[in-house]
Amino acid sequence: MALLWNPPVLAADPAEGRWKTIDDQTGQPKSIVEISQAANGTLSGRIVELLNPSKPNPACDKCRDDRKGKPITGMEIIRGMKRDGDAYSGGTILKPDEGKVYKSKMELIDGGDKLEVSGCVAFICKSQVWVRQ
Repeated sequence: MALLWNPPVLAADPAEGRWKTIDDQTGQPKSIVEISQAANGTLSGRIVELLNPSKPNPACDKCRDDRKGKPITGMEIIRGMKRDGDAYSGGTILKPDEGKVYKSKMELIDGGDKLEVSGCVAFICKSQVWVRQ
């Protein structure tokens, strides 16, 4: 008799999925980010589509890390977010047009239909509200 063993499967995190980013200055949709959960439980997010880019297939020319010069579409911009209830922290977010990496927090709002994403340097923080796709 063969025994079947199924390894434990991580439940889908409520923040997983596709999110439309909204520019905090113009209020216009900017990109689609797909958030996924790694085997260690942390979340990461990749730009899967740029909406109305200023030029075709732009690269992250201002980035100073491993993403320097790479195409923004497909780029991982959220790294290492850890869940704490409906909130997430401990990770970073990259703003490709500036090439800057910020300490980041995220929180599900409006019953999980929206995600408030903030990036901070010292005590100065900026936030955006992303809409679930």
